[in-house]
Formats: sequence, structure tokens, C-alpha cells
Amino acid sequence: MKKHTLAMVGFGGMAGWHYDLIEKLDEMSVAGIWDIREERREYARSRQIHVYESQEELLADEKVDLVLIATPNDVHKSIAIEAMKAGKNVVSEKPVTLQTADLQEMIDASKKYGRFLTVHQNRRWDEDFLTVKKLMAEGTLGEVFRLESRVHGSRGIPGDWRQEPEHGGGMVLDWGVHLLDQALMLFPGVALNTVYATLTNVTNQLVDDGFTADLGFANGIHMIVEVGTSNFISLPRWYVLGTDGTAMIGDWGEDLKIVRACGADEEDVVPVRTAAGLTKTMAPRREDSIFTESRPEEKSDIRDFYRNVMAVLEGREESLIKLNEVARVMSVMEAIFESAKKRQVIYFEE
Repeated sequence: MKKHTLAMVGFGGMAGWHYDLIEKLDEMSVAGIWDIREERREYARSRQIHVYESQEELLADEKVDLVLIATPNDVHKSIAIEAMKAGKNVVSEKPVTLQTADLQEMIDASKKYGRFLTVHQNRRWDEDFLTVKKLMAEGTLGEVFRLESRVHGSRGIPGDWRQEPEHGGGMVLDWGVHLLDQALMLFPGVALNTVYATLTNVTNQLVDDGFTADLGFANGIHMIVEVGTSNFISLPRWYVLGTDGTAMIGDWGEDLKIVRACGADEEDVVPVRTAAGLTKTMAPRREDSIFTESRPEEKSDIRDFYRNVMAVLEGREESLIKLNEVARVMSVMEAIFESAKKRQVIYFEE
């Protein structure tokens, strides 16, 4: 018998990913699933996964100590509160809910029923993010003054509930919740002073199908966070600018590229010829004045998320995903919507 038993409410694509991940854990098993859609229940049965007759039956299963919520965003709160009331600990898919007030209700329920509540902020384990985080800590680029973090696609929003505002659709809530969480984790303890954002509605008029946000931190660093779903030529996943060099990760799975000054005299700049004249300002550096290197991405193990969850339940560790961090990300997303609507800078933390 494994130490912990999890059941899933919702069995879409992401829940299937969770199932495959949990199957690789020594101390956790999946008791079964419930989904309101018959086709997903049939799919689970085809994989020899137990299907409960109802959500109520799932929550009444005494052997289950942990419930994963992998449903559309708008019902996370109600399911989580019902699960905690039934004595279950809860992992919610992101975004945990649609607004900070709803999250506070979930936190209050967690305290009332004495149950553990956490959020699957899985992209804290993304290897490209960990690589940039390490680069920032090393100071290789000198004083960093700007970062850019982007994900680009060209297929619009998937043709499901993510296109519908009543279910919490749109790219701010779908991908922004990840990239904004990563942005705040790069600067622990640093206030976020300003937020300025624009939204796009290229393929969908009901919810945002992309956004660009300029985050101004109290340490003087500005970070651009962008999600696009109508980009047929993608910009780099990461672009980091420092006083002594620049770093870039082009896409997931690619090496980190660093180009930095190596101290050679650059006073003799050879002008470059453009269509309408010469320029020294935009002339490339001489090869002897720069140093170029590539580094493989940092390695991680996403199973550490569930290992930490189990350690929390056993009283051995604190949760890696703090609910005050989740609430802060929710507040930034709300500031993005407000900034885009008002077309002005939102003064966030001062």
C-alpha cells in the first residue's frame, strides 16, 4: 500500500498528465476519477482507471486523502471547498480561481477544516526558467536592467472552454499565471511598483488571446511578459539584458546563449553602412571584444512537486507553493486587466 491516495475531479488532458506523473511516484497512487463528461469517463475506463459514480462518491471515499481539481477554472473554488469540508487535502490546477476574493474564501475554508490547499504552479520547475534564475544569481551579465519572457503560438486559443469568459478563459489566466509567477519568483522580496499592459483580441472577441505587460520592479529592473497566439514567427522565450552582456534562450529545450564584453578596447569602431548612411552606434562589436558561450539548461524533476505535497502532509516540509505568492500573482493579473481597460499604468506596490 502506498502512503497517499489521490482522486481527480476532471479528467481532461492536464489530468491525464498528472495521472502519468503520479504513476511514477513510489508513495502515491490514484484511486480514480470523476468527470461530468461521459467521453472522458469512458476514456478513463479504457485506461483501466476507476471511475466514480459522482463527485459525491469520490469525496466520500475514505481511502482518498488528496483531491486534484483539474476542471475549468470557474468551478475550482466550489469543488475545493466541498473537498476540504469532506476532509480532503486539495491540489488545484492553475489559476486557482478567477479573483483574489475567491482565493481568500478557499484559504478561509482550508483553515476552518484544517486541510492543506495548494496550487499546481508546475512551471516553477521549467528548466529554461531555472536556467535564467541561476544566471541572474551569478551576475554574469553585470547589472541586469531588463528581461523579456514570452511564449508565442499561431493557432489562437484552443477550441474549448478557454475561449469562454464565464469559465475563466483567455491567455492572462491560462499562460499569464505561469509567466507572472516566474517573474515574481525571480525577484523574491522585491516590490512590484508598476504594471502597464495591453491585450489582444485577434482570434477571439470575448476573451484575450494574448497580452503584453511591462512590470516595473523597485530594484529598477523592467520585465516584459508576453503571450501571443497569432505569432507565426516567434520571438525568444527569454531575453536578458545586462550592463556587461546579453543572454537568450530561443525556445524550450534550447541552450542558453550568452554574449558579453571581454574587456578589449572598443574605441576604434568601424562604421557599418546602412541603406541611408553610416552608423557607429549600431555597428557590431569586433570579435576580439566579445566572449560568446552556450550553456545547457538546468535540470529539474517535476515529480518534486508531489514529493513536496506528500512531505507537507506528513509534517516534514513546508509547501513550496505559498498561498500568499499565489494571491500576489492573482492581484497582478487583475492589475493587467485594469491597466488594459483604463489604458494607463497601475501603481501596484509602493
